[in-house]
Amino acid sequence: MKKLGILIVLSLIIFSCKSENKSGESNLIRGEFIFIDDAAVIKGTDFIYGVVINELTHELAKKIEPLQREEYDMVPVVIKGIVKPNPDEGWEEIVEIKEIIGVSAPTSELPTKIKSPDGEENTEKSGHEGHNH
Repeated sequence: MKKLGILIVLSLIIFSCKSENKSGESNLIRGEFIFIDDAAVIKGTDFIYGVVINELTHELAKKIEPLQREEYDMVPVVIKGIVKPNPDEGWEEIVEIKEIIGVSAPTSELPTKIKSPDGEENTEKSGHEGHNH
């Protein structure tokens, strides 16, 4: 029973690593990463950060590329980075990657694609938004 309590506390500590850090220390960040046309984003359950483009960002992009099932597929990653306010337009906060901890294969299903009569691909969302029955 004591081990279960320790595991729960440890899990909470690990999953709450997305903290406001004013001292410039690296945070452990778990989220889904995507890099497209010199822009990168990492998205977690309760945050979205723009990513500072640096050598480690390019290295992470190379690591996720073989795991992407399509060009816009986000891949789960664990990194250490410094979260700071974004001085430019875009995301409210940005993260500068300091260390790549791990990369794993995406687990969610890809959206269903539908070809319209003119040959363009559209993404089908589940549910019936905007439909009156």
